[in-house]
Parts: sequence; structure tokens; C-alpha cells
Amino acid sequence: MRALQAFSLALLVIGTPACAQTPDGPLGGLDSFEVAKGLATPAAAGQVTAIYGAVIHTQARTPDGGWRPPIENGVVLIEGGKITAVGPRARVTVPADARKIEAPVVTPGLVDGHSVIGLAGWLNYDHDQDQLERSEAMQPELRAIDAFNGREPLIAWVRSFGVTTVHTGHAPGQLISGQTMIAKTRTGDVDGVVLKPLFAVAATLGADALAGEGKSPGTRAKQLSMLRQALIQAQESRAKRARDAADPEADPPSVDLRKDMLARVVAGEVPLMITCHRSVDIRNALRLAAEFDLRLILDGAAEAYEHIDAIRAAGVPVLLHPPMYRASGEAENASMTTAAKLIAAGIPCALESGYESYVPKTRVVLYEAAIAASFGCSFADALGLVTRSAAEILGIADRVGSLEVGKDADVALYDGDPFEYTTHCIGVLIEGEVVSAIVR
Repeated sequence: MRALQAFSLALLVIGTPACAQTPDGPLGGLDSFEVAKGLATPAAAGQVTAIYGAVIHTQARTPDGGWRPPIENGVVLIEGGKITAVGPRARVTVPADARKIEAPVVTPGLVDGHSVIGLAGWLNYDHDQDQLERSEAMQPELRAIDAFNGREPLIAWVRSFGVTTVHTGHAPGQLISGQTMIAKTRTGDVDGVVLKPLFAVAATLGADALAGEGKSPGTRAKQLSMLRQALIQAQESRAKRARDAADPEADPPSVDLRKDMLARVVAGEVPLMITCHRSVDIRNALRLAAEFDLRLILDGAAEAYEHIDAIRAAGVPVLLHPPMYRASGEAENASMTTAAKLIAAGIPCALESGYESYVPKTRVVLYEAAIAASFGCSFADALGLVTRSAAEILGIADRVGSLEVGKDADVALYDGDPFEYTTHCIGVLIEGEVVSAIVR
């Protein structure tokens, strides 16, 4: 087991020779390359930061929903953790005393559409695996924020590739595994990094959530019946609370964390994110959402290309499996062209790093987006899958996902085209603060 863990850890650094120990964690950067010019210069209190880029991909939208073109020889001004100006150098006035950072390519900080990072640790020991509780089939009351470890080294690792925001939480594997949350990848206690302590309730349909012999659910029909029963009970509980609230003589309502959370789901306050890959399970998820008028998010969705019309008609967004996800098991029919097909159909979609049971339990969404760009997506659409489009699905596009005035100054810096394998991330900022000053 120790040998296997050592081998798995080595996989993290394939293609990154000359690694050194750094404050960012056990895996350092590349000593033979330089970080972005000016990145090491500390900012004085209240000082403006100017990030110069030969190419700046803002990922801002045009009025018709398209992508604004990149800015050549541009600058991003940052003050108080927010973006105050973006544009060509000739049109942006930079204070003379501004801290100046330079990089060949500048993008918004990347947004991981769905992960278990912060709950699943990189060493694969029992003590750092809080992503899945197997004692019961349905536990919507389990809060991701109670298990999130903001000091997990895996967070620093993905951050060093430019990932600044993650949607994370309980993993697929149980009928309802728990809740998800959204956080920045800044190292620290959860209260200092969380954007949304509750985003969705995570459920799973298909073989991945079937229990062993003699336990429920043992079949797909049982999965759906258990979910229906729980949602009906939540509706009844919500209706009773409303009646009791109108009756001054009614006893105070009792607390039932499970029913109370599902009541918020059936009320449309909290999305139900269903991880499923097979066509039959995607159809079941859509049918269940229509039956209870749920805010459904499809997750994984390897065979979504077979149901494009139905997904579009239902107005359901998709957090799509990583294109390089292993095409096996439930996802044996996964395709690298699905992202392009969903985008062409006008279906909101984003890429996720996902969850895999082996170390390091996450992927780097930058590389997954690069594959999507190789299989039908335009550059802007592919980058959008891990920036603006992801932020829109997660309801945080007012803060992250694009380089626009008023948004958080989350910025990733690269020494070339970010989708080229030979390109390096040479610096990362979150809300104007340098959070990675290594070369990855």
C-alpha cells in the first residue's frame, strides 16, 4: 500500500522535473522557469496593482451572449481586491506608483465546476477522506462546510495551475450523499474562503449508487421510489410548517434536518445536482425534476449527447465530466465531443475535475478544457467552460469568471497559450493577493 501511494504521488509531478519544496506544499514549481515579472514585489497598503498582458482573455460577454475578443497589449487594474479597469494600455491610466506585474497571457482565475477537493485529501488515508458517508443511502443534511479543510495541500496544487474557485462537496456514490459548497482556493479556514456555504444537494443515480446485496437501493426502480418518497415527505413537511405558521396556537415546529433540507429543494431554493451517466439515468433525472418542479443540475452526464433536445427543453445546465475521464463503467460511452455539442445546442455547461477514487482524486480543469478545444469547442468556448460559463451555472458570475470592472481580482498568469501543454502557469492572484508564485 505504501508503495502504491508513493507511485500515485509521483503521478502528480509527471512532466514537472526539478521540483523543489515551497510554502505552497510538498510539490514545488519548476526551477528552470521564471514567475511573472514583478510578482514577487509586495504591494503596499492601498497600492494599485497593474497587470500587463501581451494577450488578455477577459471572458466578458457581448450583449448577444457571445465572447468579447481578447485584448492585445492590455492592462488590468486592481484596487482593494477588485478590478477597477480593463483595456488596452493606451486607454487605461495607470498610477505612477502602481505595482506592476507582467505576463504573456492573462486569464480570469479558473473555476472548477465540481470537485471533492477540500473534503478528499491527496494522500488517500482514511483520516483525510470525508467526501462520502456510507452509513445511509440518503443524507441531505450533511454539510460540506463542516468537512472542508482549507489547508489541504491538494488545494494549493490545483491553485498553482490557475484554479481560484471550486464547487466542492460530497462525492457521488450514495443516493443522496450530502451538500456542496463554493469556495476560493486561498489557503485558510473555511470561513475565510467560502463563497457559498450551501450550493446544492448532491444525489447519484445509476449503478454507482446501488447498494450491496440485501440493502437499498438495489435497483434503479428502488432509487427513484426512495427519492420520490423523500421528496413527497419534504413537500408535506413544508406544507405543515406553512399551516402551523398561520396558526398562533400551533406548537413550534420540530427540527428535522433531513426533511428541512429536502423541503428547500422541493421549494426551488436549493438545486438538486444529480450525478448520472447512463441514458436511462439521465432520463430518470429529467423526469423526476419535471414531476417535482426541481432546479436540476445534471452532473457527469457521459451520455448527455443522446438527450440534447430533452435537456435543452427542460432548461437544465450540465456540469460535464472531464473529457479525459476514463471511459469505463457507467461512463464507458463518454465522448470528448460532448461539450462542443452541448454548447452548439445552447445548453449551459461547464467542465468539472470530478471525483475519482485513486490519488490525487482530482484533475486540472485547464487541461480538460484544452482537450475540449481539440474536439470541437472554440478557444473562447473552451476557456469559458472553466471560467465564465462555470461561474454562471454556479450563480457566482457577479464575482468571478471574467475580468471585468467590479469583479473579484482573481487572475491567472501564463507564459503562453494556456491550452498548450508546454505552457506554464507563472502566477496566480485571488482578490488581488498573490497566492501562487511558483511555475507549474
